[in-house]
Amino acid sequence: MTKEHALEVPTQRALLLAIEGRTADWEESLEELERLADTAGVEVVGSITQKRDKPDPVHFVGKGKAEEIRPVAGELRADVLLVDGDLKPRQQRNLEDDTHLGVLDRTALILDIFAQRARSKEGKLQVELAQLTYLLPRLTGKGTELSRLGGGIGTRGPGETKLEVDRRHTRQRIRQVRKEVEQVARRRGTERRHRQKAGVPTVALVGYTNAGKSTLLNALSGADVFVEDRLFATLDPTIRQVELEGGREILFVDTVGFIRNLPHQLISAFHATLEEAIEADVLVHIVDASHPQMERQIEAARRVLAGLGCAEKPAVMAFNKVDRVADRERLAERMKREQFAVAISATTGDGLPELLHVVGERLEQALAPVEVVLSWKNGDLLSEVHARGRVLSEEATPEGVVLSARVPVDLAERLRAVGQAHPGISRPT
Repeated sequence: MTKEHALEVPTQRALLLAIEGRTADWEESLEELERLADTAGVEVVGSITQKRDKPDPVHFVGKGKAEEIRPVAGELRADVLLVDGDLKPRQQRNLEDDTHLGVLDRTALILDIFAQRARSKEGKLQVELAQLTYLLPRLTGKGTELSRLGGGIGTRGPGETKLEVDRRHTRQRIRQVRKEVEQVARRRGTERRHRQKAGVPTVALVGYTNAGKSTLLNALSGADVFVEDRLFATLDPTIRQVELEGGREILFVDTVGFIRNLPHQLISAFHATLEEAIEADVLVHIVDASHPQMERQIEAARRVLAGLGCAEKPAVMAFNKVDRVADRERLAERMKREQFAVAISATTGDGLPELLHVVGERLEQALAPVEVVLSWKNGDLLSEVHARGRVLSEEATPEGVVLSARVPVDLAERLRAVGQAHPGISRPT
């Protein structure tokens, strides 16, 4: 037997469990859970649902329904139960006992996918932090549950060894990883400040997972970012330089994809990465225009952006995959509801020149007017104005430089903090 063959893990067979009516879009959520399972490398062999207004606090579904799962799982040869919802530790343990299956909820499944997909040290640290935070209250009795999972989903990342240590050691590891993630955040912040001082605007690609962000980045920049028709194909942020009309250079940043009910552990852990969107000058919200649940995906992405404080940031809506859209007129009507919208196909290249043109317009509009007198000791700020903004007028005086310019908002605030208004300058109302 070769080493590669010895390391192969048999494909797990999963049974899905959902509550009908728990949310208005429960059917779409269940379909998405199946796609998540496929992304995790699990074969879905069936699903069980129950009509309830809300989850049972003890078993998630009713006790009777929970007991029905075991014989169905045996007939289908399922070895794991994937629950479309978030389980409390008590519910998970009871489902384990009722079904004799390994049980993972939606959050645990997404965390497992992230553990598989993370490639960089930064990504692995952030995933480990999210997993440990999620697993801390679930440590009791976890050794038995992990044996039922057979080394498959739910056991990657920190792994069995970390789950078997006591809570005190786990908390120590969380503190250690959090410090390392904070170091990543500081390094990213330093890199961002260097980019800002170099005068290169940043545009963040955001949107629902699998909307085509990485494909678009490849098309715009000639990059070779990994692309796959699966959820969360890429995790680690990628930055590429792109040239606009007139030769102006900007940076496009590909960020982690969003999903409905994105686990809060991931938002917290990946904050260092998501700051690329928070600090970007403009957002390009990529939408899969061919997806039947396009509107729900738009709203899910907007909820995440609002949670990050990006709801009011200048943005362009890029309706991607138009080559797969049958009803173009309907899409055109939908696009009228957005102030800045472009129909594109990252695969064929349709609409990409127009997208870059609109991005350039939004970058210009994102500049704030500022009119101040800068003392001579603030020459570094003046250099940054020239690099990052557009100087309208500049006059040397004994007091300093009388400056009228349009600059990014963060720079405008710093200029106003150290500069003084000049009586000869009329401020905009």
